[in-house]
Amino acid sequence: MHRAGWRVLMGLAMVCAAVATMRAAGGDPYGPGARVLLDAHNAYPERGQFADRLDRALATGTPLAIEQDLHWGMGPGGTPASVVAHDDDALDGAPTLRTYFFERVRPLMERALRENRRDTWPLLVLNLDFKDNHPAHLDAVWTLLGEYEAWLTTAPRTATPLRVEPLRAGPLLVLSGADSAQRRRFHDAVPIGALLRAFGAMEPAPVVGRTKAQRAGRAIRMTPAQHVPRSADNFARWVNFPWRVVEAGGQQSAGHWTRTDSLRLDALVRRAHRQGYWIRFYTLDGFAAGDDRGWTASYNFGSLAAVQQRWRAAVRAGVDFVATDQYEAFASARHAFSR
Repeated sequence: MHRAGWRVLMGLAMVCAAVATMRAAGGDPYGPGARVLLDAHNAYPERGQFADRLDRALATGTPLAIEQDLHWGMGPGGTPASVVAHDDDALDGAPTLRTYFFERVRPLMERALRENRRDTWPLLVLNLDFKDNHPAHLDAVWTLLGEYEAWLTTAPRTATPLRVEPLRAGPLLVLSGADSAQRRRFHDAVPIGALLRAFGAMEPAPVVGRTKAQRAGRAIRMTPAQHVPRSADNFARWVNFPWRVVEAGGQQSAGHWTRTDSLRLDALVRRAHRQGYWIRFYTLDGFAAGDDRGWTASYNFGSLAAVQQRWRAAVRAGVDFVATDQYEAFASARHAFSR
């Protein structure tokens, strides 16, 4: 085929993909495939360091996704509270979810409500990564969300949970995980007719294998339909994937970015969107040792140039949430890729 003909076919394919994405999103300005957001990974202090992470993330502008890792710990005065920390041995002095996140974003949320520019909502997506699922912890977070319900993107709890109800947009959308305990608390225990305050992830499809290597090999051979085997429902509205489902072995085993890799990523994203899900990939970093700011080595592609190739592919594929520790670099790159 002549090069010009190939370009025409590629152009038609891109148009068809865009149409399919918008249909999956239902025309929503914030539905699956409608926006590519920076997902600020681990945007909280660690053992007293890196206290500026949330401020740095917010400084990149909205719309924006922010991850907070949660433990059931002690707040001020020894009162049990949901605290923001990565590890369970780093809870002493860890800030509470209320003070570190909700009260920090209060001015942004209240301004959004005053301005009432609903076409821009949700401005923030809060990704709650529960490191434990104690019933008291989940109850406390449910109650906390109730205190800020006026900010939230919600949907009605109905007697038909498999039917996806329209979201009522607020300036803040809250996502929880795939654990069944979270579904029981944040969906099943909510009275019919009341509002869902948070939305969970699809339970991951099992990856069969006795060893880590066998599971990694199986993950890369699984089709998009096998990775996303069912449609979204009224509670489970997003899917969350490690990068190893795109490139065998993940970040540290990745070689040159290839057309095959790009097609694999595109297919996974299309499948998720057609099933009605937002899709997230974690965590795409690329840094030299001297640039490390408390980041995770297993998520490192080894260089900024290497991760920028993946960022570009993720933006072009329409990944809804691109998790990275390099907030400013991704925000700048996304702007450049979108021009």
